[in-house]
Amino acid sequence: QLVESGGGLVQPGGSLRLSCAASGFTFRMNWWMYWVRQAPGKGLEWVSNMFTGDGSTYYSDSVKGRFTISRDNANNTLYLQMNRLKQDDTAVYYCHGPFNSWGQGTRVTVSS
Repeated sequence: QLVESGGGLVQPGGSLRLSCAASGFTFRMNWWMYWVRQAPGKGLEWVSNMFTGDGSTYYSDSVKGRFTISRDNANNTLYLQMNRLKQDDTAVYYCHGPFNSWGQGTRVTVSS
């Protein structure tokens, strides 16, 4: 099970940190974990992912240099630190993990 939190309303240029609390599996094993988003009226867009085995990270060009994916093994939680947010980052953000697990999503709105 995956449970996201941390979304909200933020002004352009601001920051938010999303969290994804995982249960039923442990980050101490080798899994691919993803952040995916869906903007209003659009399809799913891959944002970032991490291989928990070695901590390698990957980012879409649209967020590279602004977003950082990380994890806390002790708390089995995945994070997405989002800086210098833009209006184009407005979306529902989902955490996706093993066994085709998905969170319920957390809404991020970037607006002045």
